Amino acid sequence: MNSSLLDRLRDRGYRLTSQRRVVAEVLDGDHIHMTADEVLEGAVSRLPEISRATVYNTLRELTELGEILELNLDGRSKRYDPNVTRAHHHLVCDRCGLVFDVQFEVEVPSLGLAEKHGMSIRRSEIVHHGTCRTCTG
Repeated sequence: MNSSLLDRLRDRGYRLTSQRRVVAEVLDGDHIHMTADEVLEGAVSRLPEISRATVYNTLRELTELGEILELNLDGRSKRYDPNVTRAHHHLVCDRCGLVFDVQFEVEVPSLGLAEKHGMSIRRSEIVHHGTCRTCTG
């Protein structure tokens, strides 16, 4: 079973100030792929005195800790995904930027030695592009 971002941070002893807790709460849930500004907006609605710098710094820290993924799926802006415990693809609407996690049955093909160009692979991403029902009209 997936644990929430907040639970994972508590389990690892991450110092949860009220600002960090609010950012983690905003990022909690399924199919969460918010931009930094969307996280800021959600955080401000819960804790009006939180600053843009605090939200951005917390997103950077959580990314460095491996507790969230920083994604650039549509070429528009970075999005933050708290779903780091299960491998998954992403499905992106090319018109509005809506993003869903997509679970998959098969593993991503591994690269051969020559195709790695000497790199050590940390993770792989597959992004499916389409148009959502709302945009299709």
